[in-house]
Amino acid sequence: MTTHTTATREEWLAARLELLKAEKELTRRSDEVARQRQALPWVRVDKDYRFETDEGSATLKNLFQGRSQLLVYHFMFGPHYNAGCPSCSMIADGFNGFTTHLANHDVMLWAVSRAPLANLQAYKRRMGWAFPWASSRTSEFNFDFNVSFTEEQQRSGAIEYNYERGGHAMDAAQVPAPVAQFAAMCGTDAPTYSRDRPGLSAFALEDGVVYHAYSTYARGVDGIWGAYQYLDRAPKGRNESGGVWWRRHDEYGQAPSDRLGCCRA
Repeated sequence: MTTHTTATREEWLAARLELLKAEKELTRRSDEVARQRQALPWVRVDKDYRFETDEGSATLKNLFQGRSQLLVYHFMFGPHYNAGCPSCSMIADGFNGFTTHLANHDVMLWAVSRAPLANLQAYKRRMGWAFPWASSRTSEFNFDFNVSFTEEQQRSGAIEYNYERGGHAMDAAQVPAPVAQFAAMCGTDAPTYSRDRPGLSAFALEDGVVYHAYSTYARGVDGIWGAYQYLDRAPKGRNESGGVWWRRHDEYGQAPSDRLGCCRA
């Protein structure tokens, strides 16, 4: 028998109407935050960032592909990973299908990672994704937008991520269990894994000039993690008392030893 609160239909409706008030207030507040986000001042981007893409070398301006807006998902796939981050992969499953809709509404969405392009292409084939994905392997792009860090920065604590400064190299006693798990799933160690971080950055193109408009990191990407929007409306919510539960979409049902980041073409 359930331990959850039960009620009559009339009692449920009364409680639901109270919740509806809160949901409407949250929606209005979210609309206001979106307006504040769009009102942020823009910063001109003058550095000549270069990316490797399926079509060859590209600049940041090239990634707009004729649109005036660009969203970059900073996908955790470092140069020493064997496969992409499982969390980023779950997020990418969600945005893979609607990149076409965005592209037809004046917004290009790209994933950008530091792994070599060939590794990104192989992983993309494995996952069955169609969104554009660029390598910033030879560029300072990830470092300038605070989603990648050197080993020296990590050891000295000179990391600035999510608008906070701090961080250090991890020894075995300091590694949170999920970080160790994801690092193993990417075929690397925890310090190497954590030198790349997730985020989303927005850019605008006007009169041939690229501007940086917005960046968000850490739990700031919750809003684009599509599966969580559904789980938050499921009866048991995110239901994560048992820790990390998600896998890459082709790994469910596999033994742990079969999930160690092999990047199959």
